[in-house]
Amino acid sequence: MTVKTLTLDGKPVSAREDETILDLCREHKVPLPTLCHLEGLGAVGACRLCLVEVKGSPRLHPACTLRAEEGMEITTGSDRLKRYRRQIVELLFAERNHVCAICVVNGRCELQDVAYAVGLDHVRYQYRHPPTELDASHPRFMLDQGRCVLCTRCVRVCDELEGAHTWDVAGRGAASRVITDLNQPWGKSESCTSCGKCVQVCPTGALFEKIQPAGGTVKRRDFLTYLKTAREKKQWIR
Repeated sequence: MTVKTLTLDGKPVSAREDETILDLCREHKVPLPTLCHLEGLGAVGACRLCLVEVKGSPRLHPACTLRAEEGMEITTGSDRLKRYRRQIVELLFAERNHVCAICVVNGRCELQDVAYAVGLDHVRYQYRHPPTELDASHPRFMLDQGRCVLCTRCVRVCDELEGAHTWDVAGRGAASRVITDLNQPWGKSESCTSCGKCVQVCPTGALFEKIQPAGGTVKRRDFLTYLKTAREKKQWIR
């Protein structure tokens, strides 16, 4: 495999040809916030939080989809990038109803973690407070559209790992929302296998189990790695 030599925040590093800049950053302990990215799922660069600067390019690039190239000069923490990341998180909080104090994943929410990481202490934009739907039709799980950040982890895990493709995204812009089976109530979905993978990968309280422990919902972020490893080793085949 060809090895690429490039510069990461002024330091020379090497990378495999199939490695992304986000992989490289994590390998070298360079912190980059993400919401849509999750190890084990296809990368889409949707949340734009992992944007980096590439010398010679006028635009910013999502590190999760950017492959390492020979001679690249990558910057991950400029004032411009910090400003953009904070602005993205502010807009996420302003767009829907993210009231942490009454959320089932308060204290275990990835959006909260990202807000801390970018130093968010207030939102400069007017809150939209849109009327959103709460789908409680499924016997085990619930969907709160007001908590959704449209990262599409649920869409990808249902398609790529479970193979059901129950989830999808409908609408455009601020009116976009996740739906099941051509906008049927989740509980009436004929394709849903009730596996719960979508609930586990959701970074916020948008998808959660109806029956929760007293401390709220705790999601298993490592179960995708467990599934991927088990399938590769064919641990379920006798």
